[in-house]
Amino acid sequence: MEPVTNVPLYETERIDDLLTHEMKIIQSHEVFCFSMDAVLLARFASVPKRGKVLDMCTGNGAIPLIMTTRTPEASFDGIEIQERLFSMASRNVTLNGLNERITMHHGDVKDAVALFGHGKFDLITCNPPYMPATSGEKNISEHFAIARHEIMLSLEDVIRVGSQLLKNGGKLALVHRSTRLIDIISLMRQYGIEPKRMRLVYPRKEAEPNMVLIEGIRGGKPELRIQPPLIVYENGEQYCEELQEIYYGRRDSLE
Repeated sequence: MEPVTNVPLYETERIDDLLTHEMKIIQSHEVFCFSMDAVLLARFASVPKRGKVLDMCTGNGAIPLIMTTRTPEASFDGIEIQERLFSMASRNVTLNGLNERITMHHGDVKDAVALFGHGKFDLITCNPPYMPATSGEKNISEHFAIARHEIMLSLEDVIRVGSQLLKNGGKLALVHRSTRLIDIISLMRQYGIEPKRMRLVYPRKEAEPNMVLIEGIRGGKPELRIQPPLIVYENGEQYCEELQEIYYGRRDSLE
């Protein structure tokens, strides 16, 4: 399907470049925009050549949009609880001519099993809220609060629901703060997902990691592969060569 140029924009919305395959994305400063986290997860996850992929907490849809560039046949679903972000995600699918490959759903991840059924997906991705509900800034908009804080969805909810939605042998890929790594691994094992691949992300070589990319297999055997570190900036504020290749379409994945 061809991209649609007359997709409506609402007050404060703009169209940005997604920096890959000439894709565009509708965003607004009033809601949480996609960030490097989403790009890294979309390139880290083991996207199947065909089959079904779900992005939970999809926001404005950046992750499934990017993942379509990695496979010509897989189909994608996204679920988002915030109505405004769901609207933007749906229009982003149309804007990029991907209605035949991506379906967006307005709903709560905690209700996703009732919506989709058990064991339906080959891959689930999620860039969830990072911060406990009781921490962080208080004077922020509802949109930002829900995106940043575990107000409506906890890490345990993400992993529990993901386990129910995955086929046996299906994969769950997350990006999160590295300080939550023990929680992630513990919860994955609690819900029958065995961590298999992990990569730590460092802002600079002299700094501690601030993000972790991790992928587990439902019903997998124990064996965790720790990939080389990803150091974001080199020579001051310049992205490392690997990230430049990712952002500008000269590299398909972070595998």
